[in-house]
Amino acid sequence: MKHMKLGQTDLVVSELGFGAIPIIRLGKKDAVEVLRYAVERGINFFDTANAYKDSEEKIGEAFSKMRDRVVLATKTLRRDGAGMTEHLERSLTMMRTDHIDLYQFHQVAQEADWQALMSPGGAFETAKKAQEAGKIRHIGVTSHSLPMAISMVRTGLFSTVQFPFNFIEGAAATELLPVVRERGMGFLVMKPFGGGVIDNARVAFRYLRQHEGILPIPGFESTAQIDEVCAFYRDANEVTEQDLAVMERYRQELGKRFCRRCEYCQPCPQGVMITPAMGYRIVVNRMSPAVAVEFCKAPMESVAKCTDCNVCVGRCPYDLPIPEILKSHADLYRQHRKELKG
Repeated sequence: MKHMKLGQTDLVVSELGFGAIPIIRLGKKDAVEVLRYAVERGINFFDTANAYKDSEEKIGEAFSKMRDRVVLATKTLRRDGAGMTEHLERSLTMMRTDHIDLYQFHQVAQEADWQALMSPGGAFETAKKAQEAGKIRHIGVTSHSLPMAISMVRTGLFSTVQFPFNFIEGAAATELLPVVRERGMGFLVMKPFGGGVIDNARVAFRYLRQHEGILPIPGFESTAQIDEVCAFYRDANEVTEQDLAVMERYRQELGKRFCRRCEYCQPCPQGVMITPAMGYRIVVNRMSPAVAVEFCKAPMESVAKCTDCNVCVGRCPYDLPIPEILKSHADLYRQHRKELKG
């Protein structure tokens, strides 16, 4: 496994990272085994978030005695200073460390989020103070909105940006990556498998490895998955005509019903939590029904407020039949709740 500097930071990271959402499905012993195995295979960058249930706690258990061998990244959804401080202290405690290598503002996608984040006494100002105190080494940001991501990168305030990037969601290659490179920032690739809809790992990584200097962070929950993806990095990368054909088939099959989580559909005038509800099937695939029904409870129950006003449809740049998809997801959610109670 090769290593590289993450943007212009002093962090030296493996060219493949580890996204830690899936370990919430594992017991602590199994999660620790998978995490430590990743280190044995040469992976040293681990990305999690305060919102990912017990993921931080499992990371702390795995790496408390080998902290100098790993680069730890986590996130907060809070935009206020007090809330961000609460999340930071919890993350430090859970991960059994005195500092976070990369602390990220999670899913900043709308102007209201940005204004709250940057307001006096807001989370950004507070994070800078934590950085001065040595609790945070570098500050990053994540988003699912391409215009917002580009805008935040151009501020020059962040060391890294994390954004969805795969052969279905490829706009970042021409619109975001050039700006990232111009600013000398690190680029973390979330959703290398499209949030779970791409099940051909070989083709997924052949696409990504065309783009130098990016850091994919696929979610892992088994040593076999780690072995599979690490094997792609043993040889020189080559994208064949057959690979391109496979990518195009995925685009054709998913393009019209694939939520990119851009959030242009928000806010719903009825209060439906559209974006997380649109992702229910993916959450089920990634986390299991047992976890998904609790993780997505609020957004899925908000679907009952939908009145088919179609305001969201008019806003969607991908022309998705949003109410139809939401209701099919709500049916699946109710089915899972019934089965789990059964």
